[in-house]
Amino acid sequence: MPVRNLCLRCRRPESACYCAQLPPPLETRTRVVFLQHPRERRVAIGTARMARLALNNAELHEGVDFTGHARIEQLAAKPESVAVLFPGENAITVEEARENPPETIIVVDGTWPQAKKVVSRNPLLASLPRISFVPRRPSNYRIRSEPADHCVSTIEAVVEMLGILEGDPARFDTMLKAFEYMVDTQLERQSQRTTPNRRRIYFGPWRPPLELRALADSFEKLVVFYGEANAHPSGTDIPSELVHAVACRPATGERFEAVIAPELPLARSTPLHVELSEEVLLAGEPRAQALARFEAFLRPDDELAVWTTFALDLLWAGGVTRRPARNVRLATARALKGKAGGVEQAMELLRGPDVPQWAPGRAGRRIRALESVVRELVARGNATEPPQKLLRTGTDG
Repeated sequence: MPVRNLCLRCRRPESACYCAQLPPPLETRTRVVFLQHPRERRVAIGTARMARLALNNAELHEGVDFTGHARIEQLAAKPESVAVLFPGENAITVEEARENPPETIIVVDGTWPQAKKVVSRNPLLASLPRISFVPRRPSNYRIRSEPADHCVSTIEAVVEMLGILEGDPARFDTMLKAFEYMVDTQLERQSQRTTPNRRRIYFGPWRPPLELRALADSFEKLVVFYGEANAHPSGTDIPSELVHAVACRPATGERFEAVIAPELPLARSTPLHVELSEEVLLAGEPRAQALARFEAFLRPDDELAVWTTFALDLLWAGGVTRRPARNVRLATARALKGKAGGVEQAMELLRGPDVPQWAPGRAGRRIRALESVVRELVARGNATEPPQKLLRTGTDG
């Protein structure tokens, strides 16, 4: 039997390496310490190592009995600053822990019987405070059986925990790209397999990709946003500023538009690329007034849906209160299983519902396309069958 070359970083066969799907190691206030059951280390589809590679402030130790383990004893000596992510009678929620966040979270990696064994075999772990959580969504671990709907893989648990604890779920959701890639790759290869399985693999029910399900779950509070800038050529040291802002709430049909008078010199190319005349731009409303109107348009729990982060940067630079945002381009790439291109191209490729153009200029065309894309992705996120079995007319929302 030929020997498969392994990636030395993720320890997966090179043909199934997920390293390219990992984000640059994320910085966190919280240190995450993984305690991995030795049997879990040999499981090719385990996720603790994946989570460790995605986090800069993390470490991984292998074993069952950590009695005398210098590092674990060092951590346990400060019970006020460390907690174990594990359910229990006296466990507090992650939301409660956020009020007085621990410096370190210990995460036990293994099957539920293995994880329980690790905790029970180590009095130091059993004596530490515990944190539990209710996941935002069911596990997407379709290649491995979980004992209950509320159970998730190690990387999904860490993403949930850090997202709540550090108040930035969208940033930590980027860790799941490698996880989704691993799951999809495993399922695709299994479906193409012509020889008997080397081991029994659990196949869960088909579900849409995580990014599409997340959009669908958030539909009622999504605000689709697009912004145009007064942007000078690089090297001029003049920052970009928002001059045309458009937004809509697909769930209710509410819309927002503001043409904002530039406070900096108007770049020659700005009227051309935003497709609004110089006169219209210079006659726009004051920036503070426009952004105050947008703040009033937003609800406390709204999430922004954008095609690129550039639009968000313009908002934050203008002083709009930061809030969760969703990357529609990433979700589109998952739906298309390839590069998404521009938002107008994506609308054509997805064949989403027809949406009327209600605002002028390039922003009007692009908010129309973005709303169409979001509606189509939400429809796919709510689907119960794979896309090739969907009978879509291109007009339903």
